[in-house]
Amino acid sequence: MASLPLITEPDRCLGTHDGTPKRQVITLNGVERSGWAVRLGVIIVSGALLITAVTIGIAPRLWQIANAHSEEPVPLPDFIPLSQRSYVYDAAGNEIAVYELENIQPVSFSDIPEHVIQAFVAVEDNEFWVHHGVNARSFIRALLSNFASDAPRQGASTITMQVVKNDFMAGFERNGRYKLLQLTYAVRLEKERSKEEIMERYLNTVFFGNNSYGIAAAAETYFGKFVHELTFPESAFLAGLVRAPTSYDPINRPERSRARFAQVVDRLVEDELLTEDEAIEVSETFVIPERVNQIPTRDVERTYFSETVRDLLLNGSDILGDTYEERYTALYRGGLRIYTTLDPDLQTAAETARNELPDTTEGFDAALTSIENETGAVRALVGGRGFVPKQNEVNLALAPSQTGSSIKIFILAAAIQAGAQPNDVIDGTRPCVLPNPGDNLEPEFIITDGVSGGIATLAEHTYRSINCAFARLSQIVGLDRVVDTTYRMAASDFLRPDLPKSVREPLRPYASFATGANEMSTLDMAAGMQSIANEGVHHEPYFIEKVDDSVGRRLYTHQSDPERVLESGAALTTIDTMKATLSTGTARRELAEFAQLI
Repeated sequence: MASLPLITEPDRCLGTHDGTPKRQVITLNGVERSGWAVRLGVIIVSGALLITAVTIGIAPRLWQIANAHSEEPVPLPDFIPLSQRSYVYDAAGNEIAVYELENIQPVSFSDIPEHVIQAFVAVEDNEFWVHHGVNARSFIRALLSNFASDAPRQGASTITMQVVKNDFMAGFERNGRYKLLQLTYAVRLEKERSKEEIMERYLNTVFFGNNSYGIAAAAETYFGKFVHELTFPESAFLAGLVRAPTSYDPINRPERSRARFAQVVDRLVEDELLTEDEAIEVSETFVIPERVNQIPTRDVERTYFSETVRDLLLNGSDILGDTYEERYTALYRGGLRIYTTLDPDLQTAAETARNELPDTTEGFDAALTSIENETGAVRALVGGRGFVPKQNEVNLALAPSQTGSSIKIFILAAAIQAGAQPNDVIDGTRPCVLPNPGDNLEPEFIITDGVSGGIATLAEHTYRSINCAFARLSQIVGLDRVVDTTYRMAASDFLRPDLPKSVREPLRPYASFATGANEMSTLDMAAGMQSIANEGVHHEPYFIEKVDDSVGRRLYTHQSDPERVLESGAALTTIDTMKATLSTGTARRELAEFAQLI
């Protein structure tokens, strides 16, 4: 192995500028030492330098020895794909949303000006073009600087090593094995990739602060320019940010940013990329950015539907991976193509209906979910008057609220499934006092409001929506059976009896169930109605048809698993009974009142 070059520059030696040794006091960790301490320090540093040189030279071999038990050597991983935004499409193929996290704009090596590359090489790794992944002299300088100075520790990572760290070693424990593997990967990367490829990768992935990844995004964020428009001083300023983007942030820490830029200018003079006169001119004329161009990501294009899809992919399924981290990375950086169930025409009609609602002093709002009966596909969803980040984010279509009389259709279906008929007679007299065994606080439940129905058929009580009749009916059928049937008819990822209370309050078999005291969402209600309309066969509501990766490989295709929750005859009888509410019942009255409002 070749011997290490001696450090012979007078200003880097323990002596005067003409090379004459002189007595000197060295401070180590704040304690002054001289004489024998200096000699001991030199011995320690020399030993460290020897160890460094040997480690760098034989790192790949050491890694092989350390992993001799493995049948196969650890391969050099592939570059992770550059962050790519994921696109969301409706059922007609129209783009409706984009999921992205960082402001990243990849650029090819050939499109990066030479002076930009020169600036980064000078500041970050001035021997990039000649070393083989690891720079022994950088290690030596770092050791000397860190040993003899109280200043912040100097690093020795090359650009190649930084690429290795960012691309191959995220999540690795920082120990001796980590550094050995990093050195090994750096040497192997230089053998398998060209310098131009490594530099391109580095400039496209390095973080510059203020949500900017890569040189193109940084140029736009800090200077409002394309990469090819950057001047040499601007390039040097950006290169100076890389070591500590937060510490050198020109917006929040302008003084530190100016001091860092001064260091960079000195470095450029040392490397003869600037003359002394040019350095003075740059220092006097260059203006540190006082504001950044906040480049909005298209992730701001958010709707209630797209937010529901996002939440399902991140938290409601394992389509994109077993862990949250895997799903998050895939969604925000994987360049996915997500095809949804949304029908653009139905969605437009739903939003139009919402927008035509009258303004009221009470803050009247509305929500809607439309589900295709034959499949369970969610074709339209309105979660309120409009999604506004941090102001109006609550999706009312998925937010449970008291059902009111809408719950009566589930009680009716459960009763007919249990053997009841529309012509059966039931007492609807008000008030009614009912046992309430499920509620320990209220052993009896009393209904005093609503219309008194007297003695009448179930069909008549249905279209008149008689509370006492349905409360008594639910007792006859059995509250547990009514609740169980409701769960089965409306089942979805949002409504199951086994969901923890922290996620969703359960439906309770209390006497108050018949008056709509339990809470369900419009999605729950639509899912249950779909089961009836589909003649007793339930398809769980879904939002996503398929997902492709960035190269078109299919990651997921929705597969329906229908379940019969009502006998066909019971479902059809329920439908026939409900039709009367549109012609002569309460639904007819409500529709007429609504028509007058609009």
